[in-house]
Amino acid sequence: MIVRRAEPATASQQSPSFELRFRPNVRLIALVRSFVSDFYAGVVADPDTASRLALATHELLENAVKYSVDGETDLHVEVDVKDGTVCVRARNRASSERIAALSAAFEEIDAAPDATTHYERLVRRTATSTSGSGGLGLARIWAECDLALRLRVAGDEIEIQARGRVITDGP
Repeated sequence: MIVRRAEPATASQQSPSFELRFRPNVRLIALVRSFVSDFYAGVVADPDTASRLALATHELLENAVKYSVDGETDLHVEVDVKDGTVCVRARNRASSERIAALSAAFEEIDAAPDATTHYERLVRRTATSTSGSGGLGLARIWAECDLALRLRVAGDEIEIQARGRVITDGP
């Protein structure tokens, strides 16, 4: 794991952020989650919100690590203290099959009436499935973490963004 950039929250900075380049090692995901939890605890006012953001970041990182074709994943987290927003981005290269599966998962999200209904439907579907989760982690981010999701695809590179509003501790 390489920390590419880290910016501490100070009075002069409106967007505490960090960016990691992660060379997948599943054992390190828990270590990164601990770091992320500590980061969020320092910039958002509510411990429950910090926990939900850590969960969302963990889900995105776990999926990116699992499906990276070249062993690298970039993780970027930014909290805009002034606007009270958060953006978590995970980027990696993926196979065409994985890109197709992600595109299908996002089509389901876009067509869903609401986050909770979609998440509950996927929980029931994956309980009887033997071929993967079918986007359950993404649905969990949307439903439990109350973050909007977006998929960007450029060639074999994918980026998943999770964005939402948070109450920060202020600058």
